[in-house]
Amino acid sequence: MQLLAHAKMTATKPGLASADHLDLGSALTGVPLSQDPTNVGKVIRALTHGQNGQGIGHGDPSGPDRAMVLKETPGGNPFSAVTRGRLTRRRFIGFAALALSGPALLGAVRAAGQPASAPLLSAPLELTGDWGESPPAAAAIVIARMREVSLAKIRLLSDRQPDRIRIDAHLSGPPAIWLHYDHSRTAWIIVDIGGRDWCKLAYQFGHELGHVLANSWGPEARPGPPTQWLEESLVEAFSIRGLGLLAESWAANPPFAGDAPFARAIVDYRANVIAGYVRPGDPKPGAEMEAWFRETRSALENAGGLAPVEGPVIQAILAAFEDRACVEDLGALNRWPARSRAPVEEYLRLWKVSCAEIGAPGRLPVQLQNLLRLG
Repeated sequence: MQLLAHAKMTATKPGLASADHLDLGSALTGVPLSQDPTNVGKVIRALTHGQNGQGIGHGDPSGPDRAMVLKETPGGNPFSAVTRGRLTRRRFIGFAALALSGPALLGAVRAAGQPASAPLLSAPLELTGDWGESPPAAAAIVIARMREVSLAKIRLLSDRQPDRIRIDAHLSGPPAIWLHYDHSRTAWIIVDIGGRDWCKLAYQFGHELGHVLANSWGPEARPGPPTQWLEESLVEAFSIRGLGLLAESWAANPPFAGDAPFARAIVDYRANVIAGYVRPGDPKPGAEMEAWFRETRSALENAGGLAPVEGPVIQAILAAFEDRACVEDLGALNRWPARSRAPVEEYLRLWKVSCAEIGAPGRLPVQLQNLLRLG
């Protein structure tokens, strides 16, 4: 197995949020319980809290971790046959996302502005690993909301989207995409956060979700020079964009009861991430970048992953992402054998060809080509 690792930025402030009154159903469906005609959220809430509103027990800590599984019957009702198993703190399989299948799931996807065939938005979320002091059910809510706001109203056009997303919590090491060779269509994301550090979780998950959107999750997705820096810049900007949308969503409809003020912490965290990419002498957003790129190209090509030197490009891409069409172009990335191992001029040319092949707008590669004066 190969590990595609990305540099981890230090969290400036833990994101603490109460885990009381978790509403996993509305978080995953995007519909408040009171407005949920399919009752998806109510069923999920019953599963996560029990019929009497009690939390899930940790089971036998000495026994093997087991998951709660929802079986869908031939009639299409995902709730008619439920098999219950122990759910421990160390291993929490995304049963709520599994519950969102059939008509209920399609309704939730369409409500988010997606066609019914948008697997990256609708793929089941599976949580595993050691979540430490972060309640897995609460983590699932944050992850689901971050995915929702990051992909809402974005056409997901790639023909290489996963069928499932696994989020694997580690107690150390950088966040990453794990490249696995088991022939499954599972995108495997590794995160490393502190207890209830929801800002950091959203940021790390958003970055790795960007790699998945950019078709960098399968066994062939090993990164390499000389253009790895550009994909890292693209997905970092995607994550920063997502943090802004998450803050807006959290303020308007907090996923935890009474927790709207936490949106301010997300805003501050996002600002600190952006500040980490501002260095004296770098071009300001909107400024000409040809000379900077010519002088910095060697450092970019040898960065080996996410690095502060990419700051001006990250900020330029973040501004471009105000146009949702530019976000859609990420789905056309890396659909050619060389992937990031092509020089940036060829990388941008192949990206434009790929956009045409899948029907993506193709605006972002053109903008970057013009920005760096590569055309």
